[in-house]
This record gives sequence, structure tokens and C-alpha cells, in this order.
Amino acid sequence: MASQSANLWVLLGLGLAGILFMTKKLKKAIREDFGAFIEKLQLLPPPQPAPPKAPHPLTGLTFAVSDVFEIGGHVTGFGHPDWARTHEAASSTCQVVSRLVEGGATCIGKTVVDELAYGISGENKHYGAPTNPAVPERIPGGSSGGASVAIAAKLVDFSLGIDTVGGVRIPAGFCGVLGFRPSHGAVSQIGITPISPSLDTVGWFAKDHTILRHVGHVLLQLPYAVQRNPRQIFIAEDCFQLGKIPAERIVQVVIKSTEKIFGRQVLKHENLGDYISSNVPSLKVFHSKKTNGKLKTSSLGLLASVMQFLQRHEFRNNHEQWINLVKPVLDPAISSVLHETQDTTGTEVENCKAIRNEMRLALNSLLKDEGILVIPTIADPPPKVGGKEILSEQFQNRAFSLLSIASISGCCQVTVPLGFHEKCPVSVSFIARHGGDRFLLDTLHSLYATLQEQADVAAKSKVARNVVVSQEQSADMAKEKGNQAYKEKQFHKAISFYTEAIKLSGNNATYYSNRAAAYLEVGSFIQAEADCTKAINLDKKNIKSYLRRGTAREMLGYYKEAIEDFRYALVLEPTNKRAALSAERLSKVFQ
Repeated sequence: MASQSANLWVLLGLGLAGILFMTKKLKKAIREDFGAFIEKLQLLPPPQPAPPKAPHPLTGLTFAVSDVFEIGGHVTGFGHPDWARTHEAASSTCQVVSRLVEGGATCIGKTVVDELAYGISGENKHYGAPTNPAVPERIPGGSSGGASVAIAAKLVDFSLGIDTVGGVRIPAGFCGVLGFRPSHGAVSQIGITPISPSLDTVGWFAKDHTILRHVGHVLLQLPYAVQRNPRQIFIAEDCFQLGKIPAERIVQVVIKSTEKIFGRQVLKHENLGDYISSNVPSLKVFHSKKTNGKLKTSSLGLLASVMQFLQRHEFRNNHEQWINLVKPVLDPAISSVLHETQDTTGTEVENCKAIRNEMRLALNSLLKDEGILVIPTIADPPPKVGGKEILSEQFQNRAFSLLSIASISGCCQVTVPLGFHEKCPVSVSFIARHGGDRFLLDTLHSLYATLQEQADVAAKSKVARNVVVSQEQSADMAKEKGNQAYKEKQFHKAISFYTEAIKLSGNNATYYSNRAAAYLEVGSFIQAEADCTKAINLDKKNIKSYLRRGTAREMLGYYKEAIEDFRYALVLEPTNKRAALSAERLSKVFQ
């Protein structure tokens, strides 16, 4: 028996060890890099310069790049195994990555992008969807979702992505990290697989606003300049009405932070849709040609259509030949783009270019050198993994209406996380004029700490409000249980429930008045009188409390006071027969 028992313990121990081993292995497989990386590598920076020269600005930092950036000796996958299979390894490293490595940073790998970097979900059927560390059951957003996940999971200090129609801004918002889309053309695109050249920009992610700024200085090659504060901060009120985000909370965080750092005088409110409609005349031409002028569409909605038109047209020009030759299996969203009727005319393309130029001039005129435009980054919280919400026309219309503002104008935009709402990350975006990248990074640097403080205050006040609401709801439920017990003539039980309601919410006259009614039924007249007095102090027009207190006082022999209660009830409700009869009856007795 002893031997069998020993064997049993050995087997049990081995079984538990196996379970623990498998659990650790599974966790490692799922969580080690959150599915962010498609390839690990290492590009080391050059040695530090000898003193007295300053060390490299990015010394000690690590970064990753989306799988659209060429790295010498490695194949660029562009989010599709057939692309990787049909392309040679890059002969050299793209200028952007080289500049960062020369600046002291170490590149450690390539991250997942949407298929052909075209989508906005972050999901890729060939390589899987990176797990959003901020909210794992929700998508990370795309097209540069892997790069954003690498930051949110603290796997690197910063990362690079490509932003065409939101490829950096969306995942930054969904994963709760900082994301920067520079002015169009401000950062070299050489050695980067194009999607839509007139919209493409190299963007970057970071968790720390100081790192975001340092990376910007290196990539944008910004010379030293004296920091300027914004003179005007425009809150685009119509943009905050587009979606399902906590708009009022976000706006208040921005307003309070601005007032604290720059003063209330810089705050302005703008209807951006109306401004664009008045200052981008070519939008009306685009609208009339597409709809024959029959459908009404907002100027932001039209801007979104222009952006999507350009993206489709230029993507097709760049990659249709390869797709027809290789015939890869493509996501339906991309296939639909390629199979659309190709009736694009040169006039339409020229009209879109005119819109782009007018939009840039319009925003530059509004913002000038020292203005900031405040908009939501995206109109909705991140959709659930595997869901179809992100494919819906309504979702995309709301999203692209906001994302097209910077994409079409070419202005720079920074996405700033502001905590969570209903367990999903919340963010806001600041836009500066085209070429105002340094100014935008400096403004963020000045505001960031206060924005986070105000976001924390807003979140805590919401929690406090929720606690109050929850207590009130519980109190109301206790009252309803008391009412039911009263109807069933279980008066002591009713008193217990009403007492529970009062403990949860002690300023509700109804709870005291109802408990007084139950006390009357069990002959506790002193307690009934006290509860009615409390209820009347809380609500001077609570008729039932005057009637019940009058009854309690009558039973206690306080006839004069009882008559006063019944008569006051008549003042509040002259047709109340109970009050009239009681007052008349007691008056005769008292006389």
C-alpha cells in the first residue's frame, strides 16, 4: 500500500509539473511578443563619439519597424507571404531606419502590418492579429498594428509605422500609446513600400512623450529653435459629435489642461465642417460629379471620400500589375478595390489634387504658425476581435471623416492617450499646420503631464459618480422590496428593507415616508412621527408624510399638532378627502 501511495504521489506530481510546464509554454507563446513581430533581427548603432562631443541622441533606445521598411539583407514582406516569396532581399537599409541607428538606437525586428498595408484593423489572416495589450479582446488597429502593440507591450522604446489613411493614428488610439504622423513629405519615403504616395507618411509610436520628441528631432532633422507656445487652440466641436467616444470628458480634459498651461484666452471653438465647406470649393465639384448633386453629404464625409478615392487609385497603380501576375489570395476588402469598375478619369484625379491643395491652404490659414486644432483621433472604441463592425459603412464613414483631415491636408497630427472609458483606451489628437512638426511636438511636451493629470481626475470623478449611482440604484431596489413586503402585510420585513435603502441613500424623503407607513402598521408611532419629520425636512411638499405624521400624532394624543399636519396637507392638495375628513374629525374632538 505504501508503495502504491508513493507511486500515486509521483504520478500526481508529474501531472502537475506537466500542467505547469504547458501553461508556462502557452503563456510564453501568447504573451512573449503579443504577436507583434514577424521577424527578429539586430541593427546596432555605431560607437559613441569621443568626448567632448555629445553622445548620440537616441543612445540606449530600442525600436522596431513595420514590415514595409527595407533593411539590407532582409526581405520586405508587406503583410503577405506571396509578396515576400516574389521579392528579393533588400540590398540596403532605408534612409529612415539608417538615420535612427546612426542616432544611437538599436533596431530589433520587423512588425506585422495589415495585408499589403491596406487595412485599418490590424488583423492579418496570414500572420494573425497582434494582441492589443491594452484590451486583448479588441483589435489593435492598423495598418501598423504590430508596431503599436510592441510599444503598448513595452517590447521596444519606439517603433515606426506607415500612415496613409490612419495606419499610425488608429492603432495608437486603440492601443493607448502616442502616435505621430508628420507633415506629408517631411520624412523620406525612399526604401519604403508605397501604398498611396500622395497620402503616405512615415509615422512613429512611443509610450513616453520625451522619446516621441527625440525621435522626431532625429527623423525631421530639426535644428535648434526657441520653443513657442500656441496662441490659439481650436476645438472642432462638430468633430466631437461624430461617434461613440466620451466627447465631453475629452474636451474638458483639453480645456482644463490648456487653461492651466497656456491660459483660457487661447481657447477657440470651431465648426470645422462649415470652415472646410467655405474654404475648399473643389469639394463641391467632387460631390456633384459623384452624386449628380442629388445626395447631401457633409464636407468631412466628402473629404473622407476623396481620401479613399486617392488611396484606391494610387494603390491600384502601384500594385495591380504584381497582383495580376502573382494572383495572391487577397482579403475581400482589397479584392473589391481591384475589381471595382475602373472609370477613373484624369479630371477626377486632378480635382482631388486641387482639393488637397485647397485643404492644406485652408488649414494653414486657420492655424497659422502658432495654432493647434483639437479633434478626436477616431470616433469609436476599438471593435472586438473577429467582429465585422470595422467593415461597416457607418464605422468607416465616422473614422475616415476624422482621419482625412490630416491625410488630405498633409498637416502633422499627434495622437495622445487619455486613459480609459468603459475599459477601452481613449485618445485625443492635435493637428498643426503643414511644416509645423516641431511646434506640435513642443506643444505636446508642454501639455502632456497636465493632460494625464486631468485625465486621471476625470476618470476618478467618473468612478465616484458611478459609486453614487450604484448606491442609489441599490437603495431603490431595497425600497421596491420594502414596497412588496408592505403589500404582503410583512411590515417588519418592509421596515428592514426601507432601513437598508436609507443606509444606502439617506437623503430620499420617500424612503423615510414609506418606513413611517410600516411603523404605523406595527404600532410604532414615535418612530413613525420621527421618520415623517425627517421626510418633510427633505421634501416640504411630501403630502403622504404630513398625513402619516398627522396619524402618528393623533395616536400619540398630540391632537393640535395632528390637525396642523392634516390642514397643511389640504393646502398642498385641497381635494385630498383623507386630510379633510381627519382635520374635521379631530377639530370636533379637540373642541
